[in-house]
Amino acid sequence: MPALPTSFSPATVSRIALANAVANGLIVVTGGLVRLTGSGLGCPTWPRCTDESFVATPELAGHGLIEFGNRLLTFVLAAVAIATVVAVWRSPRRDLRALAVLTFLGIPAQAALGGVTVLTGLNPWTVAAHFLVSAVLVALATTLWLRSREPGVGRPLLRRPFVLLVNGIAAVTAVVLVLGTVVTGSGPHSGDVPDDPDAAPVRMGFDPELVSQLHADVVFLLLGLTVALLVALYATDSPGRVRRAARDLLVVQLAQGLVGYVQYFTDLPIALVLLHMLGAVLITAYTARLVWSVRGPASELPLTSSTEAATATR
Repeated sequence: MPALPTSFSPATVSRIALANAVANGLIVVTGGLVRLTGSGLGCPTWPRCTDESFVATPELAGHGLIEFGNRLLTFVLAAVAIATVVAVWRSPRRDLRALAVLTFLGIPAQAALGGVTVLTGLNPWTVAAHFLVSAVLVALATTLWLRSREPGVGRPLLRRPFVLLVNGIAAVTAVVLVLGTVVTGSGPHSGDVPDDPDAAPVRMGFDPELVSQLHADVVFLLLGLTVALLVALYATDSPGRVRRAARDLLVVQLAQGLVGYVQYFTDLPIALVLLHMLGAVLITAYTARLVWSVRGPASELPLTSSTEAATATR
């Protein structure tokens, strides 16, 4: 077995960190597929798939294979997270270590929470928590990757009011994600096909129309804040990296909003709900990028106008 290199290059660390970010996003989408196909209890227990077997049995049919396949992806994600920790630890980038460790520690935490979700019969509150922890991991992994592409974290590129607005956008995004889980937990997709077709799935108990309207209202607030930030950034000739991050986030928000409205008025078809989950992952990642963009790369030079101009071209 070949020995690991004593030091990883910045390019290698960045590539592994990118794989880590992508893996964290993909497992959210595959988890959504488990839910939307009614396979949440395809493996009816945890940590085994059944009381007698760690793997899916023929009796569990397709639902068992889907749920067990998603469990196997957790091991792939763990392997990528471990590789990220090793690569960061064997590189000069000490500033990345905390992020690498946090993304790794999130994997066993998610596995345990997923186990609780199965053992509680897909309680909608634990399902929501399972998704929200994944969103946090996506944000951490995205930030880790973005930071790995630069020599370190430098000084803020924006004045304090702009930084506060960016932080406000991040906070409202978090509220949107939380409300999104409440909408899902109050809707028709429970994640499991009950033995009794007439039995109602366990849901959160909120009025789906009411929580959907509340979710939409907060989304409009988020869009307004993002538009205001983008206009202010262009009006003040702010660094290009921040303007691009805000612009791209707005595009993703608008696309996600369009998918959300279409899925609502077409009675939540599975394909659109899955696309909406992918959109939630992208909004999380692009919001993390916006927060990352407000600080420039590490430099010993003061942030003069020429330095900002050079940063804006990155």
